[in-house]
Amino acid sequence: MTQGHEGRLAGRRALITGASRGIGAAVARRFRAEGAAVVLSHEPRADRAEEAEGVAAELRDAGGTAHLVPADLSQPEAISALVDESARLLGGLDVVVANAAAEARHVWHEITVEQWDLIQNVNSRGTFLLAQKAYPHLLESQHPSFIALTSVMAETGQPGAMHYSASKAAIIGIVRSLAREVGAEGIRVNAVMPGAIRTEHEQALAPDADAVAARILPKQALKRRGYSDDLAGAFVFLASDDSDFMTGQIVTVDGGWVLR
Repeated sequence: MTQGHEGRLAGRRALITGASRGIGAAVARRFRAEGAAVVLSHEPRADRAEEAEGVAAELRDAGGTAHLVPADLSQPEAISALVDESARLLGGLDVVVANAAAEARHVWHEITVEQWDLIQNVNSRGTFLLAQKAYPHLLESQHPSFIALTSVMAETGQPGAMHYSASKAAIIGIVRSLAREVGAEGIRVNAVMPGAIRTEHEQALAPDADAVAARILPKQALKRRGYSDDLAGAFVFLASDDSDFMTGQIVTVDGGWVLR
């Protein structure tokens, strides 16, 4: 699809955090294909900026509107500035995708307060503040949708990731509570729950793809690995009118790991 009058997100303005690579980049590409103008937010690091510029250039070359706004989501003032600048660049906000996350692995009894706080500050507090700061802009939208990212680890509880799992469980609570808070104002709030996705992050942590697959695939009903593109359609659905009567929902995209 091309930007313009075609596409399920034609004319919509979206802020996507963590959009330099992985799931965020895949969502940005699919949003552009469905007609949305996007702001790609990324961690303020040289490597992430370079990756994000590559994604933005790709979207622009395809005829889309793409802006870059770096932000450290562990800092409340940075989240406020990100939302304000995104709304200025796009002329408002219709869709906010809270995708960015901090992740680390530590033995649970060795997690420091600083390590715990960083994960919570970026993931759960960051999602809350992003919604809070975007709220006035979403009130002005004809198609307001807030989409967060949780994880099956909130359901399964994985060793070595208590702080991360706790943050992702908190996001589920935020989504359900926020859906109640803003439903009367027509703002929809949902989340996507990925399973084990072979992103650049996983590749860096676990280069042996076969070894990871041997561990993961027995847990899934579908016997193949998931990739970022496998998730993008769920985000488009939740951002579009196709899900206009859905809110407070956790959409699981995990190859049949957690069956509800």
